Parts: sequence; structure tokens; C-alpha cells
Amino acid sequence: MRNTNTPAQGDLPSIAKLIKSTILAAVTAGFLLVTVVMPAEFGIDPTGSGKIMGLKKMGEIKTSLAEEAAADRAKVLAANTLAEPVEAETVMSAPEAAEPTMNHELSVTLAPDEGTEIKVTMAGGGKVQYSWETNGGKANFDVHGDSKKLKIDYHSYRKGSEQKSDGVIEAAFDGNHGWFWRNRTSVPMTVTLQTNGEYTAIKHFK
Repeated sequence: MRNTNTPAQGDLPSIAKLIKSTILAAVTAGFLLVTVVMPAEFGIDPTGSGKIMGLKKMGEIKTSLAEEAAADRAKVLAANTLAEPVEAETVMSAPEAAEPTMNHELSVTLAPDEGTEIKVTMAGGGKVQYSWETNGGKANFDVHGDSKKLKIDYHSYRKGSEQKSDGVIEAAFDGNHGWFWRNRTSVPMTVTLQTNGEYTAIKHFK
């Protein structure tokens, strides 16, 4: 029985057409890589189209946040290797108690490109409500936790770039949990943090 669905030789694309289609697809992919992907993901904009479409700024923020997260993890790892971290300054602590409730308001001023972090000490499952705001301009931030006891160097909750933010951190484990900010503006910036929740100490890591 003959297969009547077999295409005729004339219906098949020629080698030249296949090569042409392949080249066209490669050119299109390269064009999208240069004009969309590179600006949006890495802040690299060789054609200038990323700046026009707002993609370059997005890529610069992503790259900056990734660099800051890596620097923050290195900083936390270095702090955890010391018996008494010299950069960790306890602002205020409470006596030993079962799930104490504390609240604070702290302000830190950052020079251009300077970063700092504040963390609260919580037991796993504890919650702290927070809100923070700068006195002008957006700050790059990274909400995360760490635990020397459990050998956890970095646990991410959220990150971004905002002028203000609020929410709740529910501790994923016993340890320190909090906020890192970096001033990416060209002028000094003050960040004011308010906290209320089940923590035993609050620390400012300079």
C-alpha cells in the first residue's frame, strides 16, 4: 500500500532555504541578545537601545544587588569566624525570656556607595514586624538571615531597590535576621528602621 501523505520533492525546502532560515534565526537571536537580554540582565548596552527602553537600569540594579549579596555573604562569613565579632555592636538586648517582645527605632546615615546592616536575634518561628524609609532616594536592600550555631552563612528573604519598605520576617531558624542597605545615590542618605516583635537583641553591623 502506497503512502499518499509523502510530500513531493518539490514541496520540501531546499538546502539554500534551510541555510537562509538558519542564518536569519541566528541573526535575530544575536540582535535580541544585544538589544534586550544584555541590557536587562547585565546592564550592558552596546547599542543604546536598552537605555531607551529602560532595560539598562533594570540590568544595573540586578548586577548591583548580586554584587552586594556576595559581599554581604562574605562579610557574614568573616564575622562568624570570630569568637567576638569586632564589627558587631549590640545596641540593646533583653534578659533571657520566653519569646520576649521588643521594639526599636534606629537611624543610620550612609555616605554614597556605603553599606551597613542591622539584625535582630530570633528563635526559629519568631516574627518581627518592620518598616524602614530613607530620607530621599532609593536604597538597595537585602533582607536575610544567618546562624553561626547552625553553620548557615546566608539565607535570603527578599531584596530589591526601594525608598521605603515594610513587612514581617518569620525566622526560618535560630539566629540573626535583618536588613542590609547600600546607598547608590551621590549624596548622603539616612535610613530609619522601626521594629516590633519576638527578638532578644538588635545589632548594628558597621
